[in-house]
Amino acid sequence: MKKKRILVLVHESLVPPDNPEGFSELEVLEWKTEYDVIVTLREMGHEVDVVGLSSDLDVLLNAIQAFRPDICFNLLEEFHQVPTYDQHVVSLMELLKQPYTGCNPHGLTLAHDKSISKQILAHQGVPTPCFITVPLGKKIPEPIPLNYPLFVKSSTEDASLGISQASVVHDQKQLVKRVAFIHSRTQSDALIEEYIDGRELYVGVLGNNNLETFPIWELDFSKMPSHAHRIATRKVKWDPKYQKKNGITTALATDLSRNLKQEIERCSKLSYRVLHMSGYARMDFRLTDKGEVFLLEANPNPNLSYGEDLAESAEMIGINYESLLSRIIDLGLCYEAAWK
Repeated sequence: MKKKRILVLVHESLVPPDNPEGFSELEVLEWKTEYDVIVTLREMGHEVDVVGLSSDLDVLLNAIQAFRPDICFNLLEEFHQVPTYDQHVVSLMELLKQPYTGCNPHGLTLAHDKSISKQILAHQGVPTPCFITVPLGKKIPEPIPLNYPLFVKSSTEDASLGISQASVVHDQKQLVKRVAFIHSRTQSDALIEEYIDGRELYVGVLGNNNLETFPIWELDFSKMPSHAHRIATRKVKWDPKYQKKNGITTALATDLSRNLKQEIERCSKLSYRVLHMSGYARMDFRLTDKGEVFLLEANPNPNLSYGEDLAESAEMIGINYESLLSRIIDLGLCYEAAWK
């Protein structure tokens, strides 16, 4: 790849240090993606600058004007402390005719709203758990048209914010309590869906028009206590000590039939397309003991850390970390934005 001028967009609290030595494992985990991307891009020979953003768009405008990047590498996940506002920052870059990596504003808008995305997916025949949404400040309808156990989460938050073992509820009393918690904790609508017990599978998708799926990856809960629900809680995803204590690992999914793999890949590509996504994404599935597949979420711009699910699954088909970043940059540069 020809060397580029790359402006990396990160949250101002996640601008990484030049050297991770002296920081704890938990501290490094906070900005590991940002560090891995920035360091790797520089090692590849690109001219890299970093801008930390939080609530002032002038910081971004001034950085673009001063640095004049060929492309912005977008690692921003929120603005004004609102997770869905990253789509508006990307919209600003479109208005500036500034190329960027990752998903476009339309795809971000649809995928971030889990209620809307699930309606679209269900209409297109993608299997997804039955659900209802309880708007912030509203009460749960009675009787609820779903079968227990139920799973309660935010309709817009990501990174498992607000998800714990208590997210799986078995009766009306637990449900009311958990919806109130989600409303209070996340200040967002609560999504209630029928709980799907089974294996947790992830599929990386790369592309704009021509899509490529990575090998199916699995979050392995098999060593967790028998009484625990096999769900990707905040601790499961982000607490290394908890992961080690409970033997939680991720690896290539095994024992999947050819037909099942093809169906999961088909659903991944279809979901990516109908949600108008671009760049790269990760699709989260549940696989039941009966062989039924349900799409839980479509995640644009997922975790891009070296050694994490997306990068590891790409490595399985010969796309090393440097190549993965290069592919993402190329997709950003060739994305057919309306201004082009």
